[in-house]
Amino acid sequence: MARAQLEPAWVLSTRPYRETSALVELFTRGAGRVGVVARGVRSGRARARGLLQPFQPLLASFSDRGELGTLGAVEPAGAPAALRGEAVFSGWYLNELVLRLVPRRDPLPALFGHYSAALPALAGARAGAALRLFEKRLLTELGYGLQLPETVEPDAWYRWDADHGLRVAEPGPSSYPGASLRALAEESLATPESLRDARRLLRAALRPHLGGRELRTPGMLRTLRKVAGGSAGK
Repeated sequence: MARAQLEPAWVLSTRPYRETSALVELFTRGAGRVGVVARGVRSGRARARGLLQPFQPLLASFSDRGELGTLGAVEPAGAPAALRGEAVFSGWYLNELVLRLVPRRDPLPALFGHYSAALPALAGARAGAALRLFEKRLLTELGYGLQLPETVEPDAWYRWDADHGLRVAEPGPSSYPGASLRALAEESLATPESLRDARRLLRAALRPHLGGRELRTPGMLRTLRKVAGGSAGK
């Protein structure tokens, strides 16, 4: 049975378990994604209850055995990421990506670092770029990295597919301008066009790894925007 002592961690999700406990999915630096039982955490006097929230950096101790481990001591490791409004949905989106794509017990310390940097960036003016760069780095760390060679010509257009990568193509709704591909490769998504094209390409690259099931968070945000738009028009 593996034990971790005050391991840097983030909460990806929690759900009730029995009368006073919770099932918690953690993303940790040293052990990767782990599922643990937080015993008694939903009781009135449980100190950890307020800490086991998304976007709060933690130091967590846990034992890891079988499918689920047991959470021990937990301490704050800094201030929570200050996400408000739609930025909260962006944070949930990162969590959903990790839950859906990262296998349990696969240590990915570089990805943990990328996640830890992306969360606070979602509160800033470059939130869109932070999302796209996390998606790109996630694919790379999982072994599915996009092949964006230096030979991509900024003035040319390309098609992309999961089996063959990039191919020179005619301009159109299914192709990408080389300038946007270069911006993504260099992680310099500074224009609305490069962000739009990066979003489209990365969604296409993620889709084959999602098992045919759509991510829930983007749909939730679209629904919220429709409701807000309808209310504003009344």
